Amino acid sequence: MQKILNYINGELITPKNNQWLDNYQPATGEVYSLIPDSDADDIALATEAAKAAFPSWSTMPVGERSKIMLRIAELIEEKLPELAKAESIDNGKPLSLATTVDIPRARDNFHFFATGIIHFASEAHPMEDKVVNYTLRQPIGVVGCISPWNLPLYLFTWKIAPALAAGNCVVAKPSEVTPMTAFLLSKICQEAGLPKGVLNIVHGLGQKVGDAITVHKDIKAISFTGGTKTGATIASKAAPMFKKLSLELGGKNPNIIFADCDFEDALTTSVRSSFANQGQICLCGSRIFIERSIYTQFCDAFVEKIKQLKVSFPTDPDANLGAVVSKPHLEKVLSYIQLAKEEGGTVLCGGNQVHLDGEYTNGYYLEPTVIEGLEYTCRTNQEEIFGPVVTLTPFDTEEEVLQMANSVEYGLAATVWTENLKRAHRMGQKIEAGIVWINCWLLRDLRTPFGGMKNSGVGREGGFEALKFFTEPKNVCIKL
Repeated sequence: MQKILNYINGELITPKNNQWLDNYQPATGEVYSLIPDSDADDIALATEAAKAAFPSWSTMPVGERSKIMLRIAELIEEKLPELAKAESIDNGKPLSLATTVDIPRARDNFHFFATGIIHFASEAHPMEDKVVNYTLRQPIGVVGCISPWNLPLYLFTWKIAPALAAGNCVVAKPSEVTPMTAFLLSKICQEAGLPKGVLNIVHGLGQKVGDAITVHKDIKAISFTGGTKTGATIASKAAPMFKKLSLELGGKNPNIIFADCDFEDALTTSVRSSFANQGQICLCGSRIFIERSIYTQFCDAFVEKIKQLKVSFPTDPDANLGAVVSKPHLEKVLSYIQLAKEEGGTVLCGGNQVHLDGEYTNGYYLEPTVIEGLEYTCRTNQEEIFGPVVTLTPFDTEEEVLQMANSVEYGLAATVWTENLKRAHRMGQKIEAGIVWINCWLLRDLRTPFGGMKNSGVGREGGFEALKFFTEPKNVCIKL
């Protein structure tokens, strides 16, 4: 059976304790590879390698760093079919989604920051009496990057690329649930000529590897994407050590549909924004609010479209939804569907586990599920489910839907459908979310800041915001 290896100091190596974890294929429910069960000793080794590499990497001319990163982007493009297949097997998502979204975005992340660092500028502030201030932005040192399982290589590179571009060396932990493409990225970095120790990838459990990264005294910053509870734990340990923190956490996003929307566009896009990647995207709209005058029309049309979606094995070219990521996650989502029923909700479609034939009999499949009749304050409408489950709720006024949309502890993203320009601007201003899409969903310009409000996180990723996070600003004041 294939063993995934750690990538430390430019070499692929086994964990120091020689302990391993099972890696399950969601589509079949079977173990298909082994993951290092690494611990603090492996993090210590990786951190020493990063520290040793930092002086030369941080002072390397920006153009040379850029060339190496561009070569990594080229290799991701060359190996796109292999990476997409690995991502689909490891995560359970349709192969078509990994091919058209996940791996191209991983390529783009490296390309964007490889070129962005060339244009990264700082400020100058002239004063009177021949005094000038200018700002230096210098790399932090060794930084930790911890990424989730839902978009494995996509979000892994979203963190690593700006950190490397800014001149830092990285100790990174991919999710232990979906480690395969991070392992393949290790081989790409070797082929691209990335200097030893600049990037180190350590696999294993969050409570061992993630915790060791968080508390290591020589790791100066942490960039984490994942659950809000885990983010709070990281913050409680890293903040007293005065580490820089970027936390992109949970979401319970509203999708608000006004009667004056472009009905077909809102309908078609809402199907995608509800169930893309089995609903396992932090930006999915899991609470759909529909103006009462079109509620029945939209509800009927939406449910009809959902019933036509095909749940199938990831390599099925007709699959709209694949498997959810793991058996525990499947059980969690099913428990929320049961909770919704107990809270008075009516399941309009879905709600059941799907059992495929043959080798996929034991896979983790679930019908896309639509529920109505719930109070907006109930647990189903307040807690993050992170699966193929959405709720439908009617509203009468703009003020009412704002109250419902903003009632949750999260504030990551929102979608608004209206042809009224003034209303669109009002809603964009009043919705408590870091990202608001008007008449669209998941249109992402890599230059824009990405992140949430309230319990959805701290700080912003993306564009020059990411490069700023991974550098320390220093003011130099000179009297001429």
